Amino acid sequence: MNQPSIRNRMFPIRSELKSKRIKFDGPQNHISWAFMKELRENNKTRKIYDCDPYVEVYQFRDNLYGLFSENCDGMGDVWMYLIVGPEKALLIDTAYGLGDTKALVDEITGGKELYVTNTHDHFDHAYGNCRFGKVYVHENLVPAIANQNAHMWDYLFDGFGDNIWLDFDPKDLPEFKPYEIVGVPDGYIFDLGEGYEVELINCNGHGGDGAAMFLDKHNRILFPGDNICSDVSGCGSVSWPVEESSMGKYRACLRKLVAERMDEFDWIFPQHFMNDLEANLLPNILDTVEEICRNPYNYDYKQETYGKMRGQKRTRYFKHIKGFSVIGYGIEPKK
Repeated sequence: MNQPSIRNRMFPIRSELKSKRIKFDGPQNHISWAFMKELRENNKTRKIYDCDPYVEVYQFRDNLYGLFSENCDGMGDVWMYLIVGPEKALLIDTAYGLGDTKALVDEITGGKELYVTNTHDHFDHAYGNCRFGKVYVHENLVPAIANQNAHMWDYLFDGFGDNIWLDFDPKDLPEFKPYEIVGVPDGYIFDLGEGYEVELINCNGHGGDGAAMFLDKHNRILFPGDNICSDVSGCGSVSWPVEESSMGKYRACLRKLVAERMDEFDWIFPQHFMNDLEANLLPNILDTVEEICRNPYNYDYKQETYGKMRGQKRTRYFKHIKGFSVIGYGIEPKK
């Protein structure tokens, strides 16, 4: 008896969002998918606010909210994180801006003064910035963020104007308006009132020179952007000299965190898939990054991929992290 193939397919997750998945760009990691299915279908804090029907809100701590939205271009669905301090709040990443994120955040915080920041400049993390009047990023990220424009969402639609990966009303995307971009240095502190501090840590790796992690000192949580992910941890590329490559600079950040700062956080909340990970995962990630930097050609497997915007072909290499997922990276050959 012939049965339909289930290769490259995940069983659907029940959703009440206004957006509806058309297709993914590729299959998701099975463990990550199981985690998200359980969370999204059974977590008792899950809520969808009338002001933004594109976001599921989860309360992970007394003052920490995960804002989940479906990825508009078929890649992994996205977490934004909202930390509500005694006097001010901090929003980490803005996704695509689909839906009224500003109204949602104001409703959750009761209208508190808000800092907005980005882990890096990629579509699914920073295209919603223009819904806010001011965004703080690491100073090296400013030029990339400043390149945003009114046409940056065009690639989500085909030549007939139809949605490619996610079904949503295009009118629910923001109208692009210039906003203030504030560049801040490594170690910059966001003071949310009464000594509640969140620190920006320049990390490089995924997102390049301006990529950042954020350390919530009150909740003892590290937000690593896309450098840590239960699907694929994308940590940049290896080039020579290795120390100057994005992977080499990420290694330097990890070395410092593991050697000097492990006593400052207990949990890791990535921007995709599984979160609330234990901090003792970090040394295993560092071990794998060290192995990649020593010999990037000693990989576990590789894949040919194509960019969405211009269809460029590239080879991506993967190496397993003990007890976790894989690191995906590029190699720029010696010249």
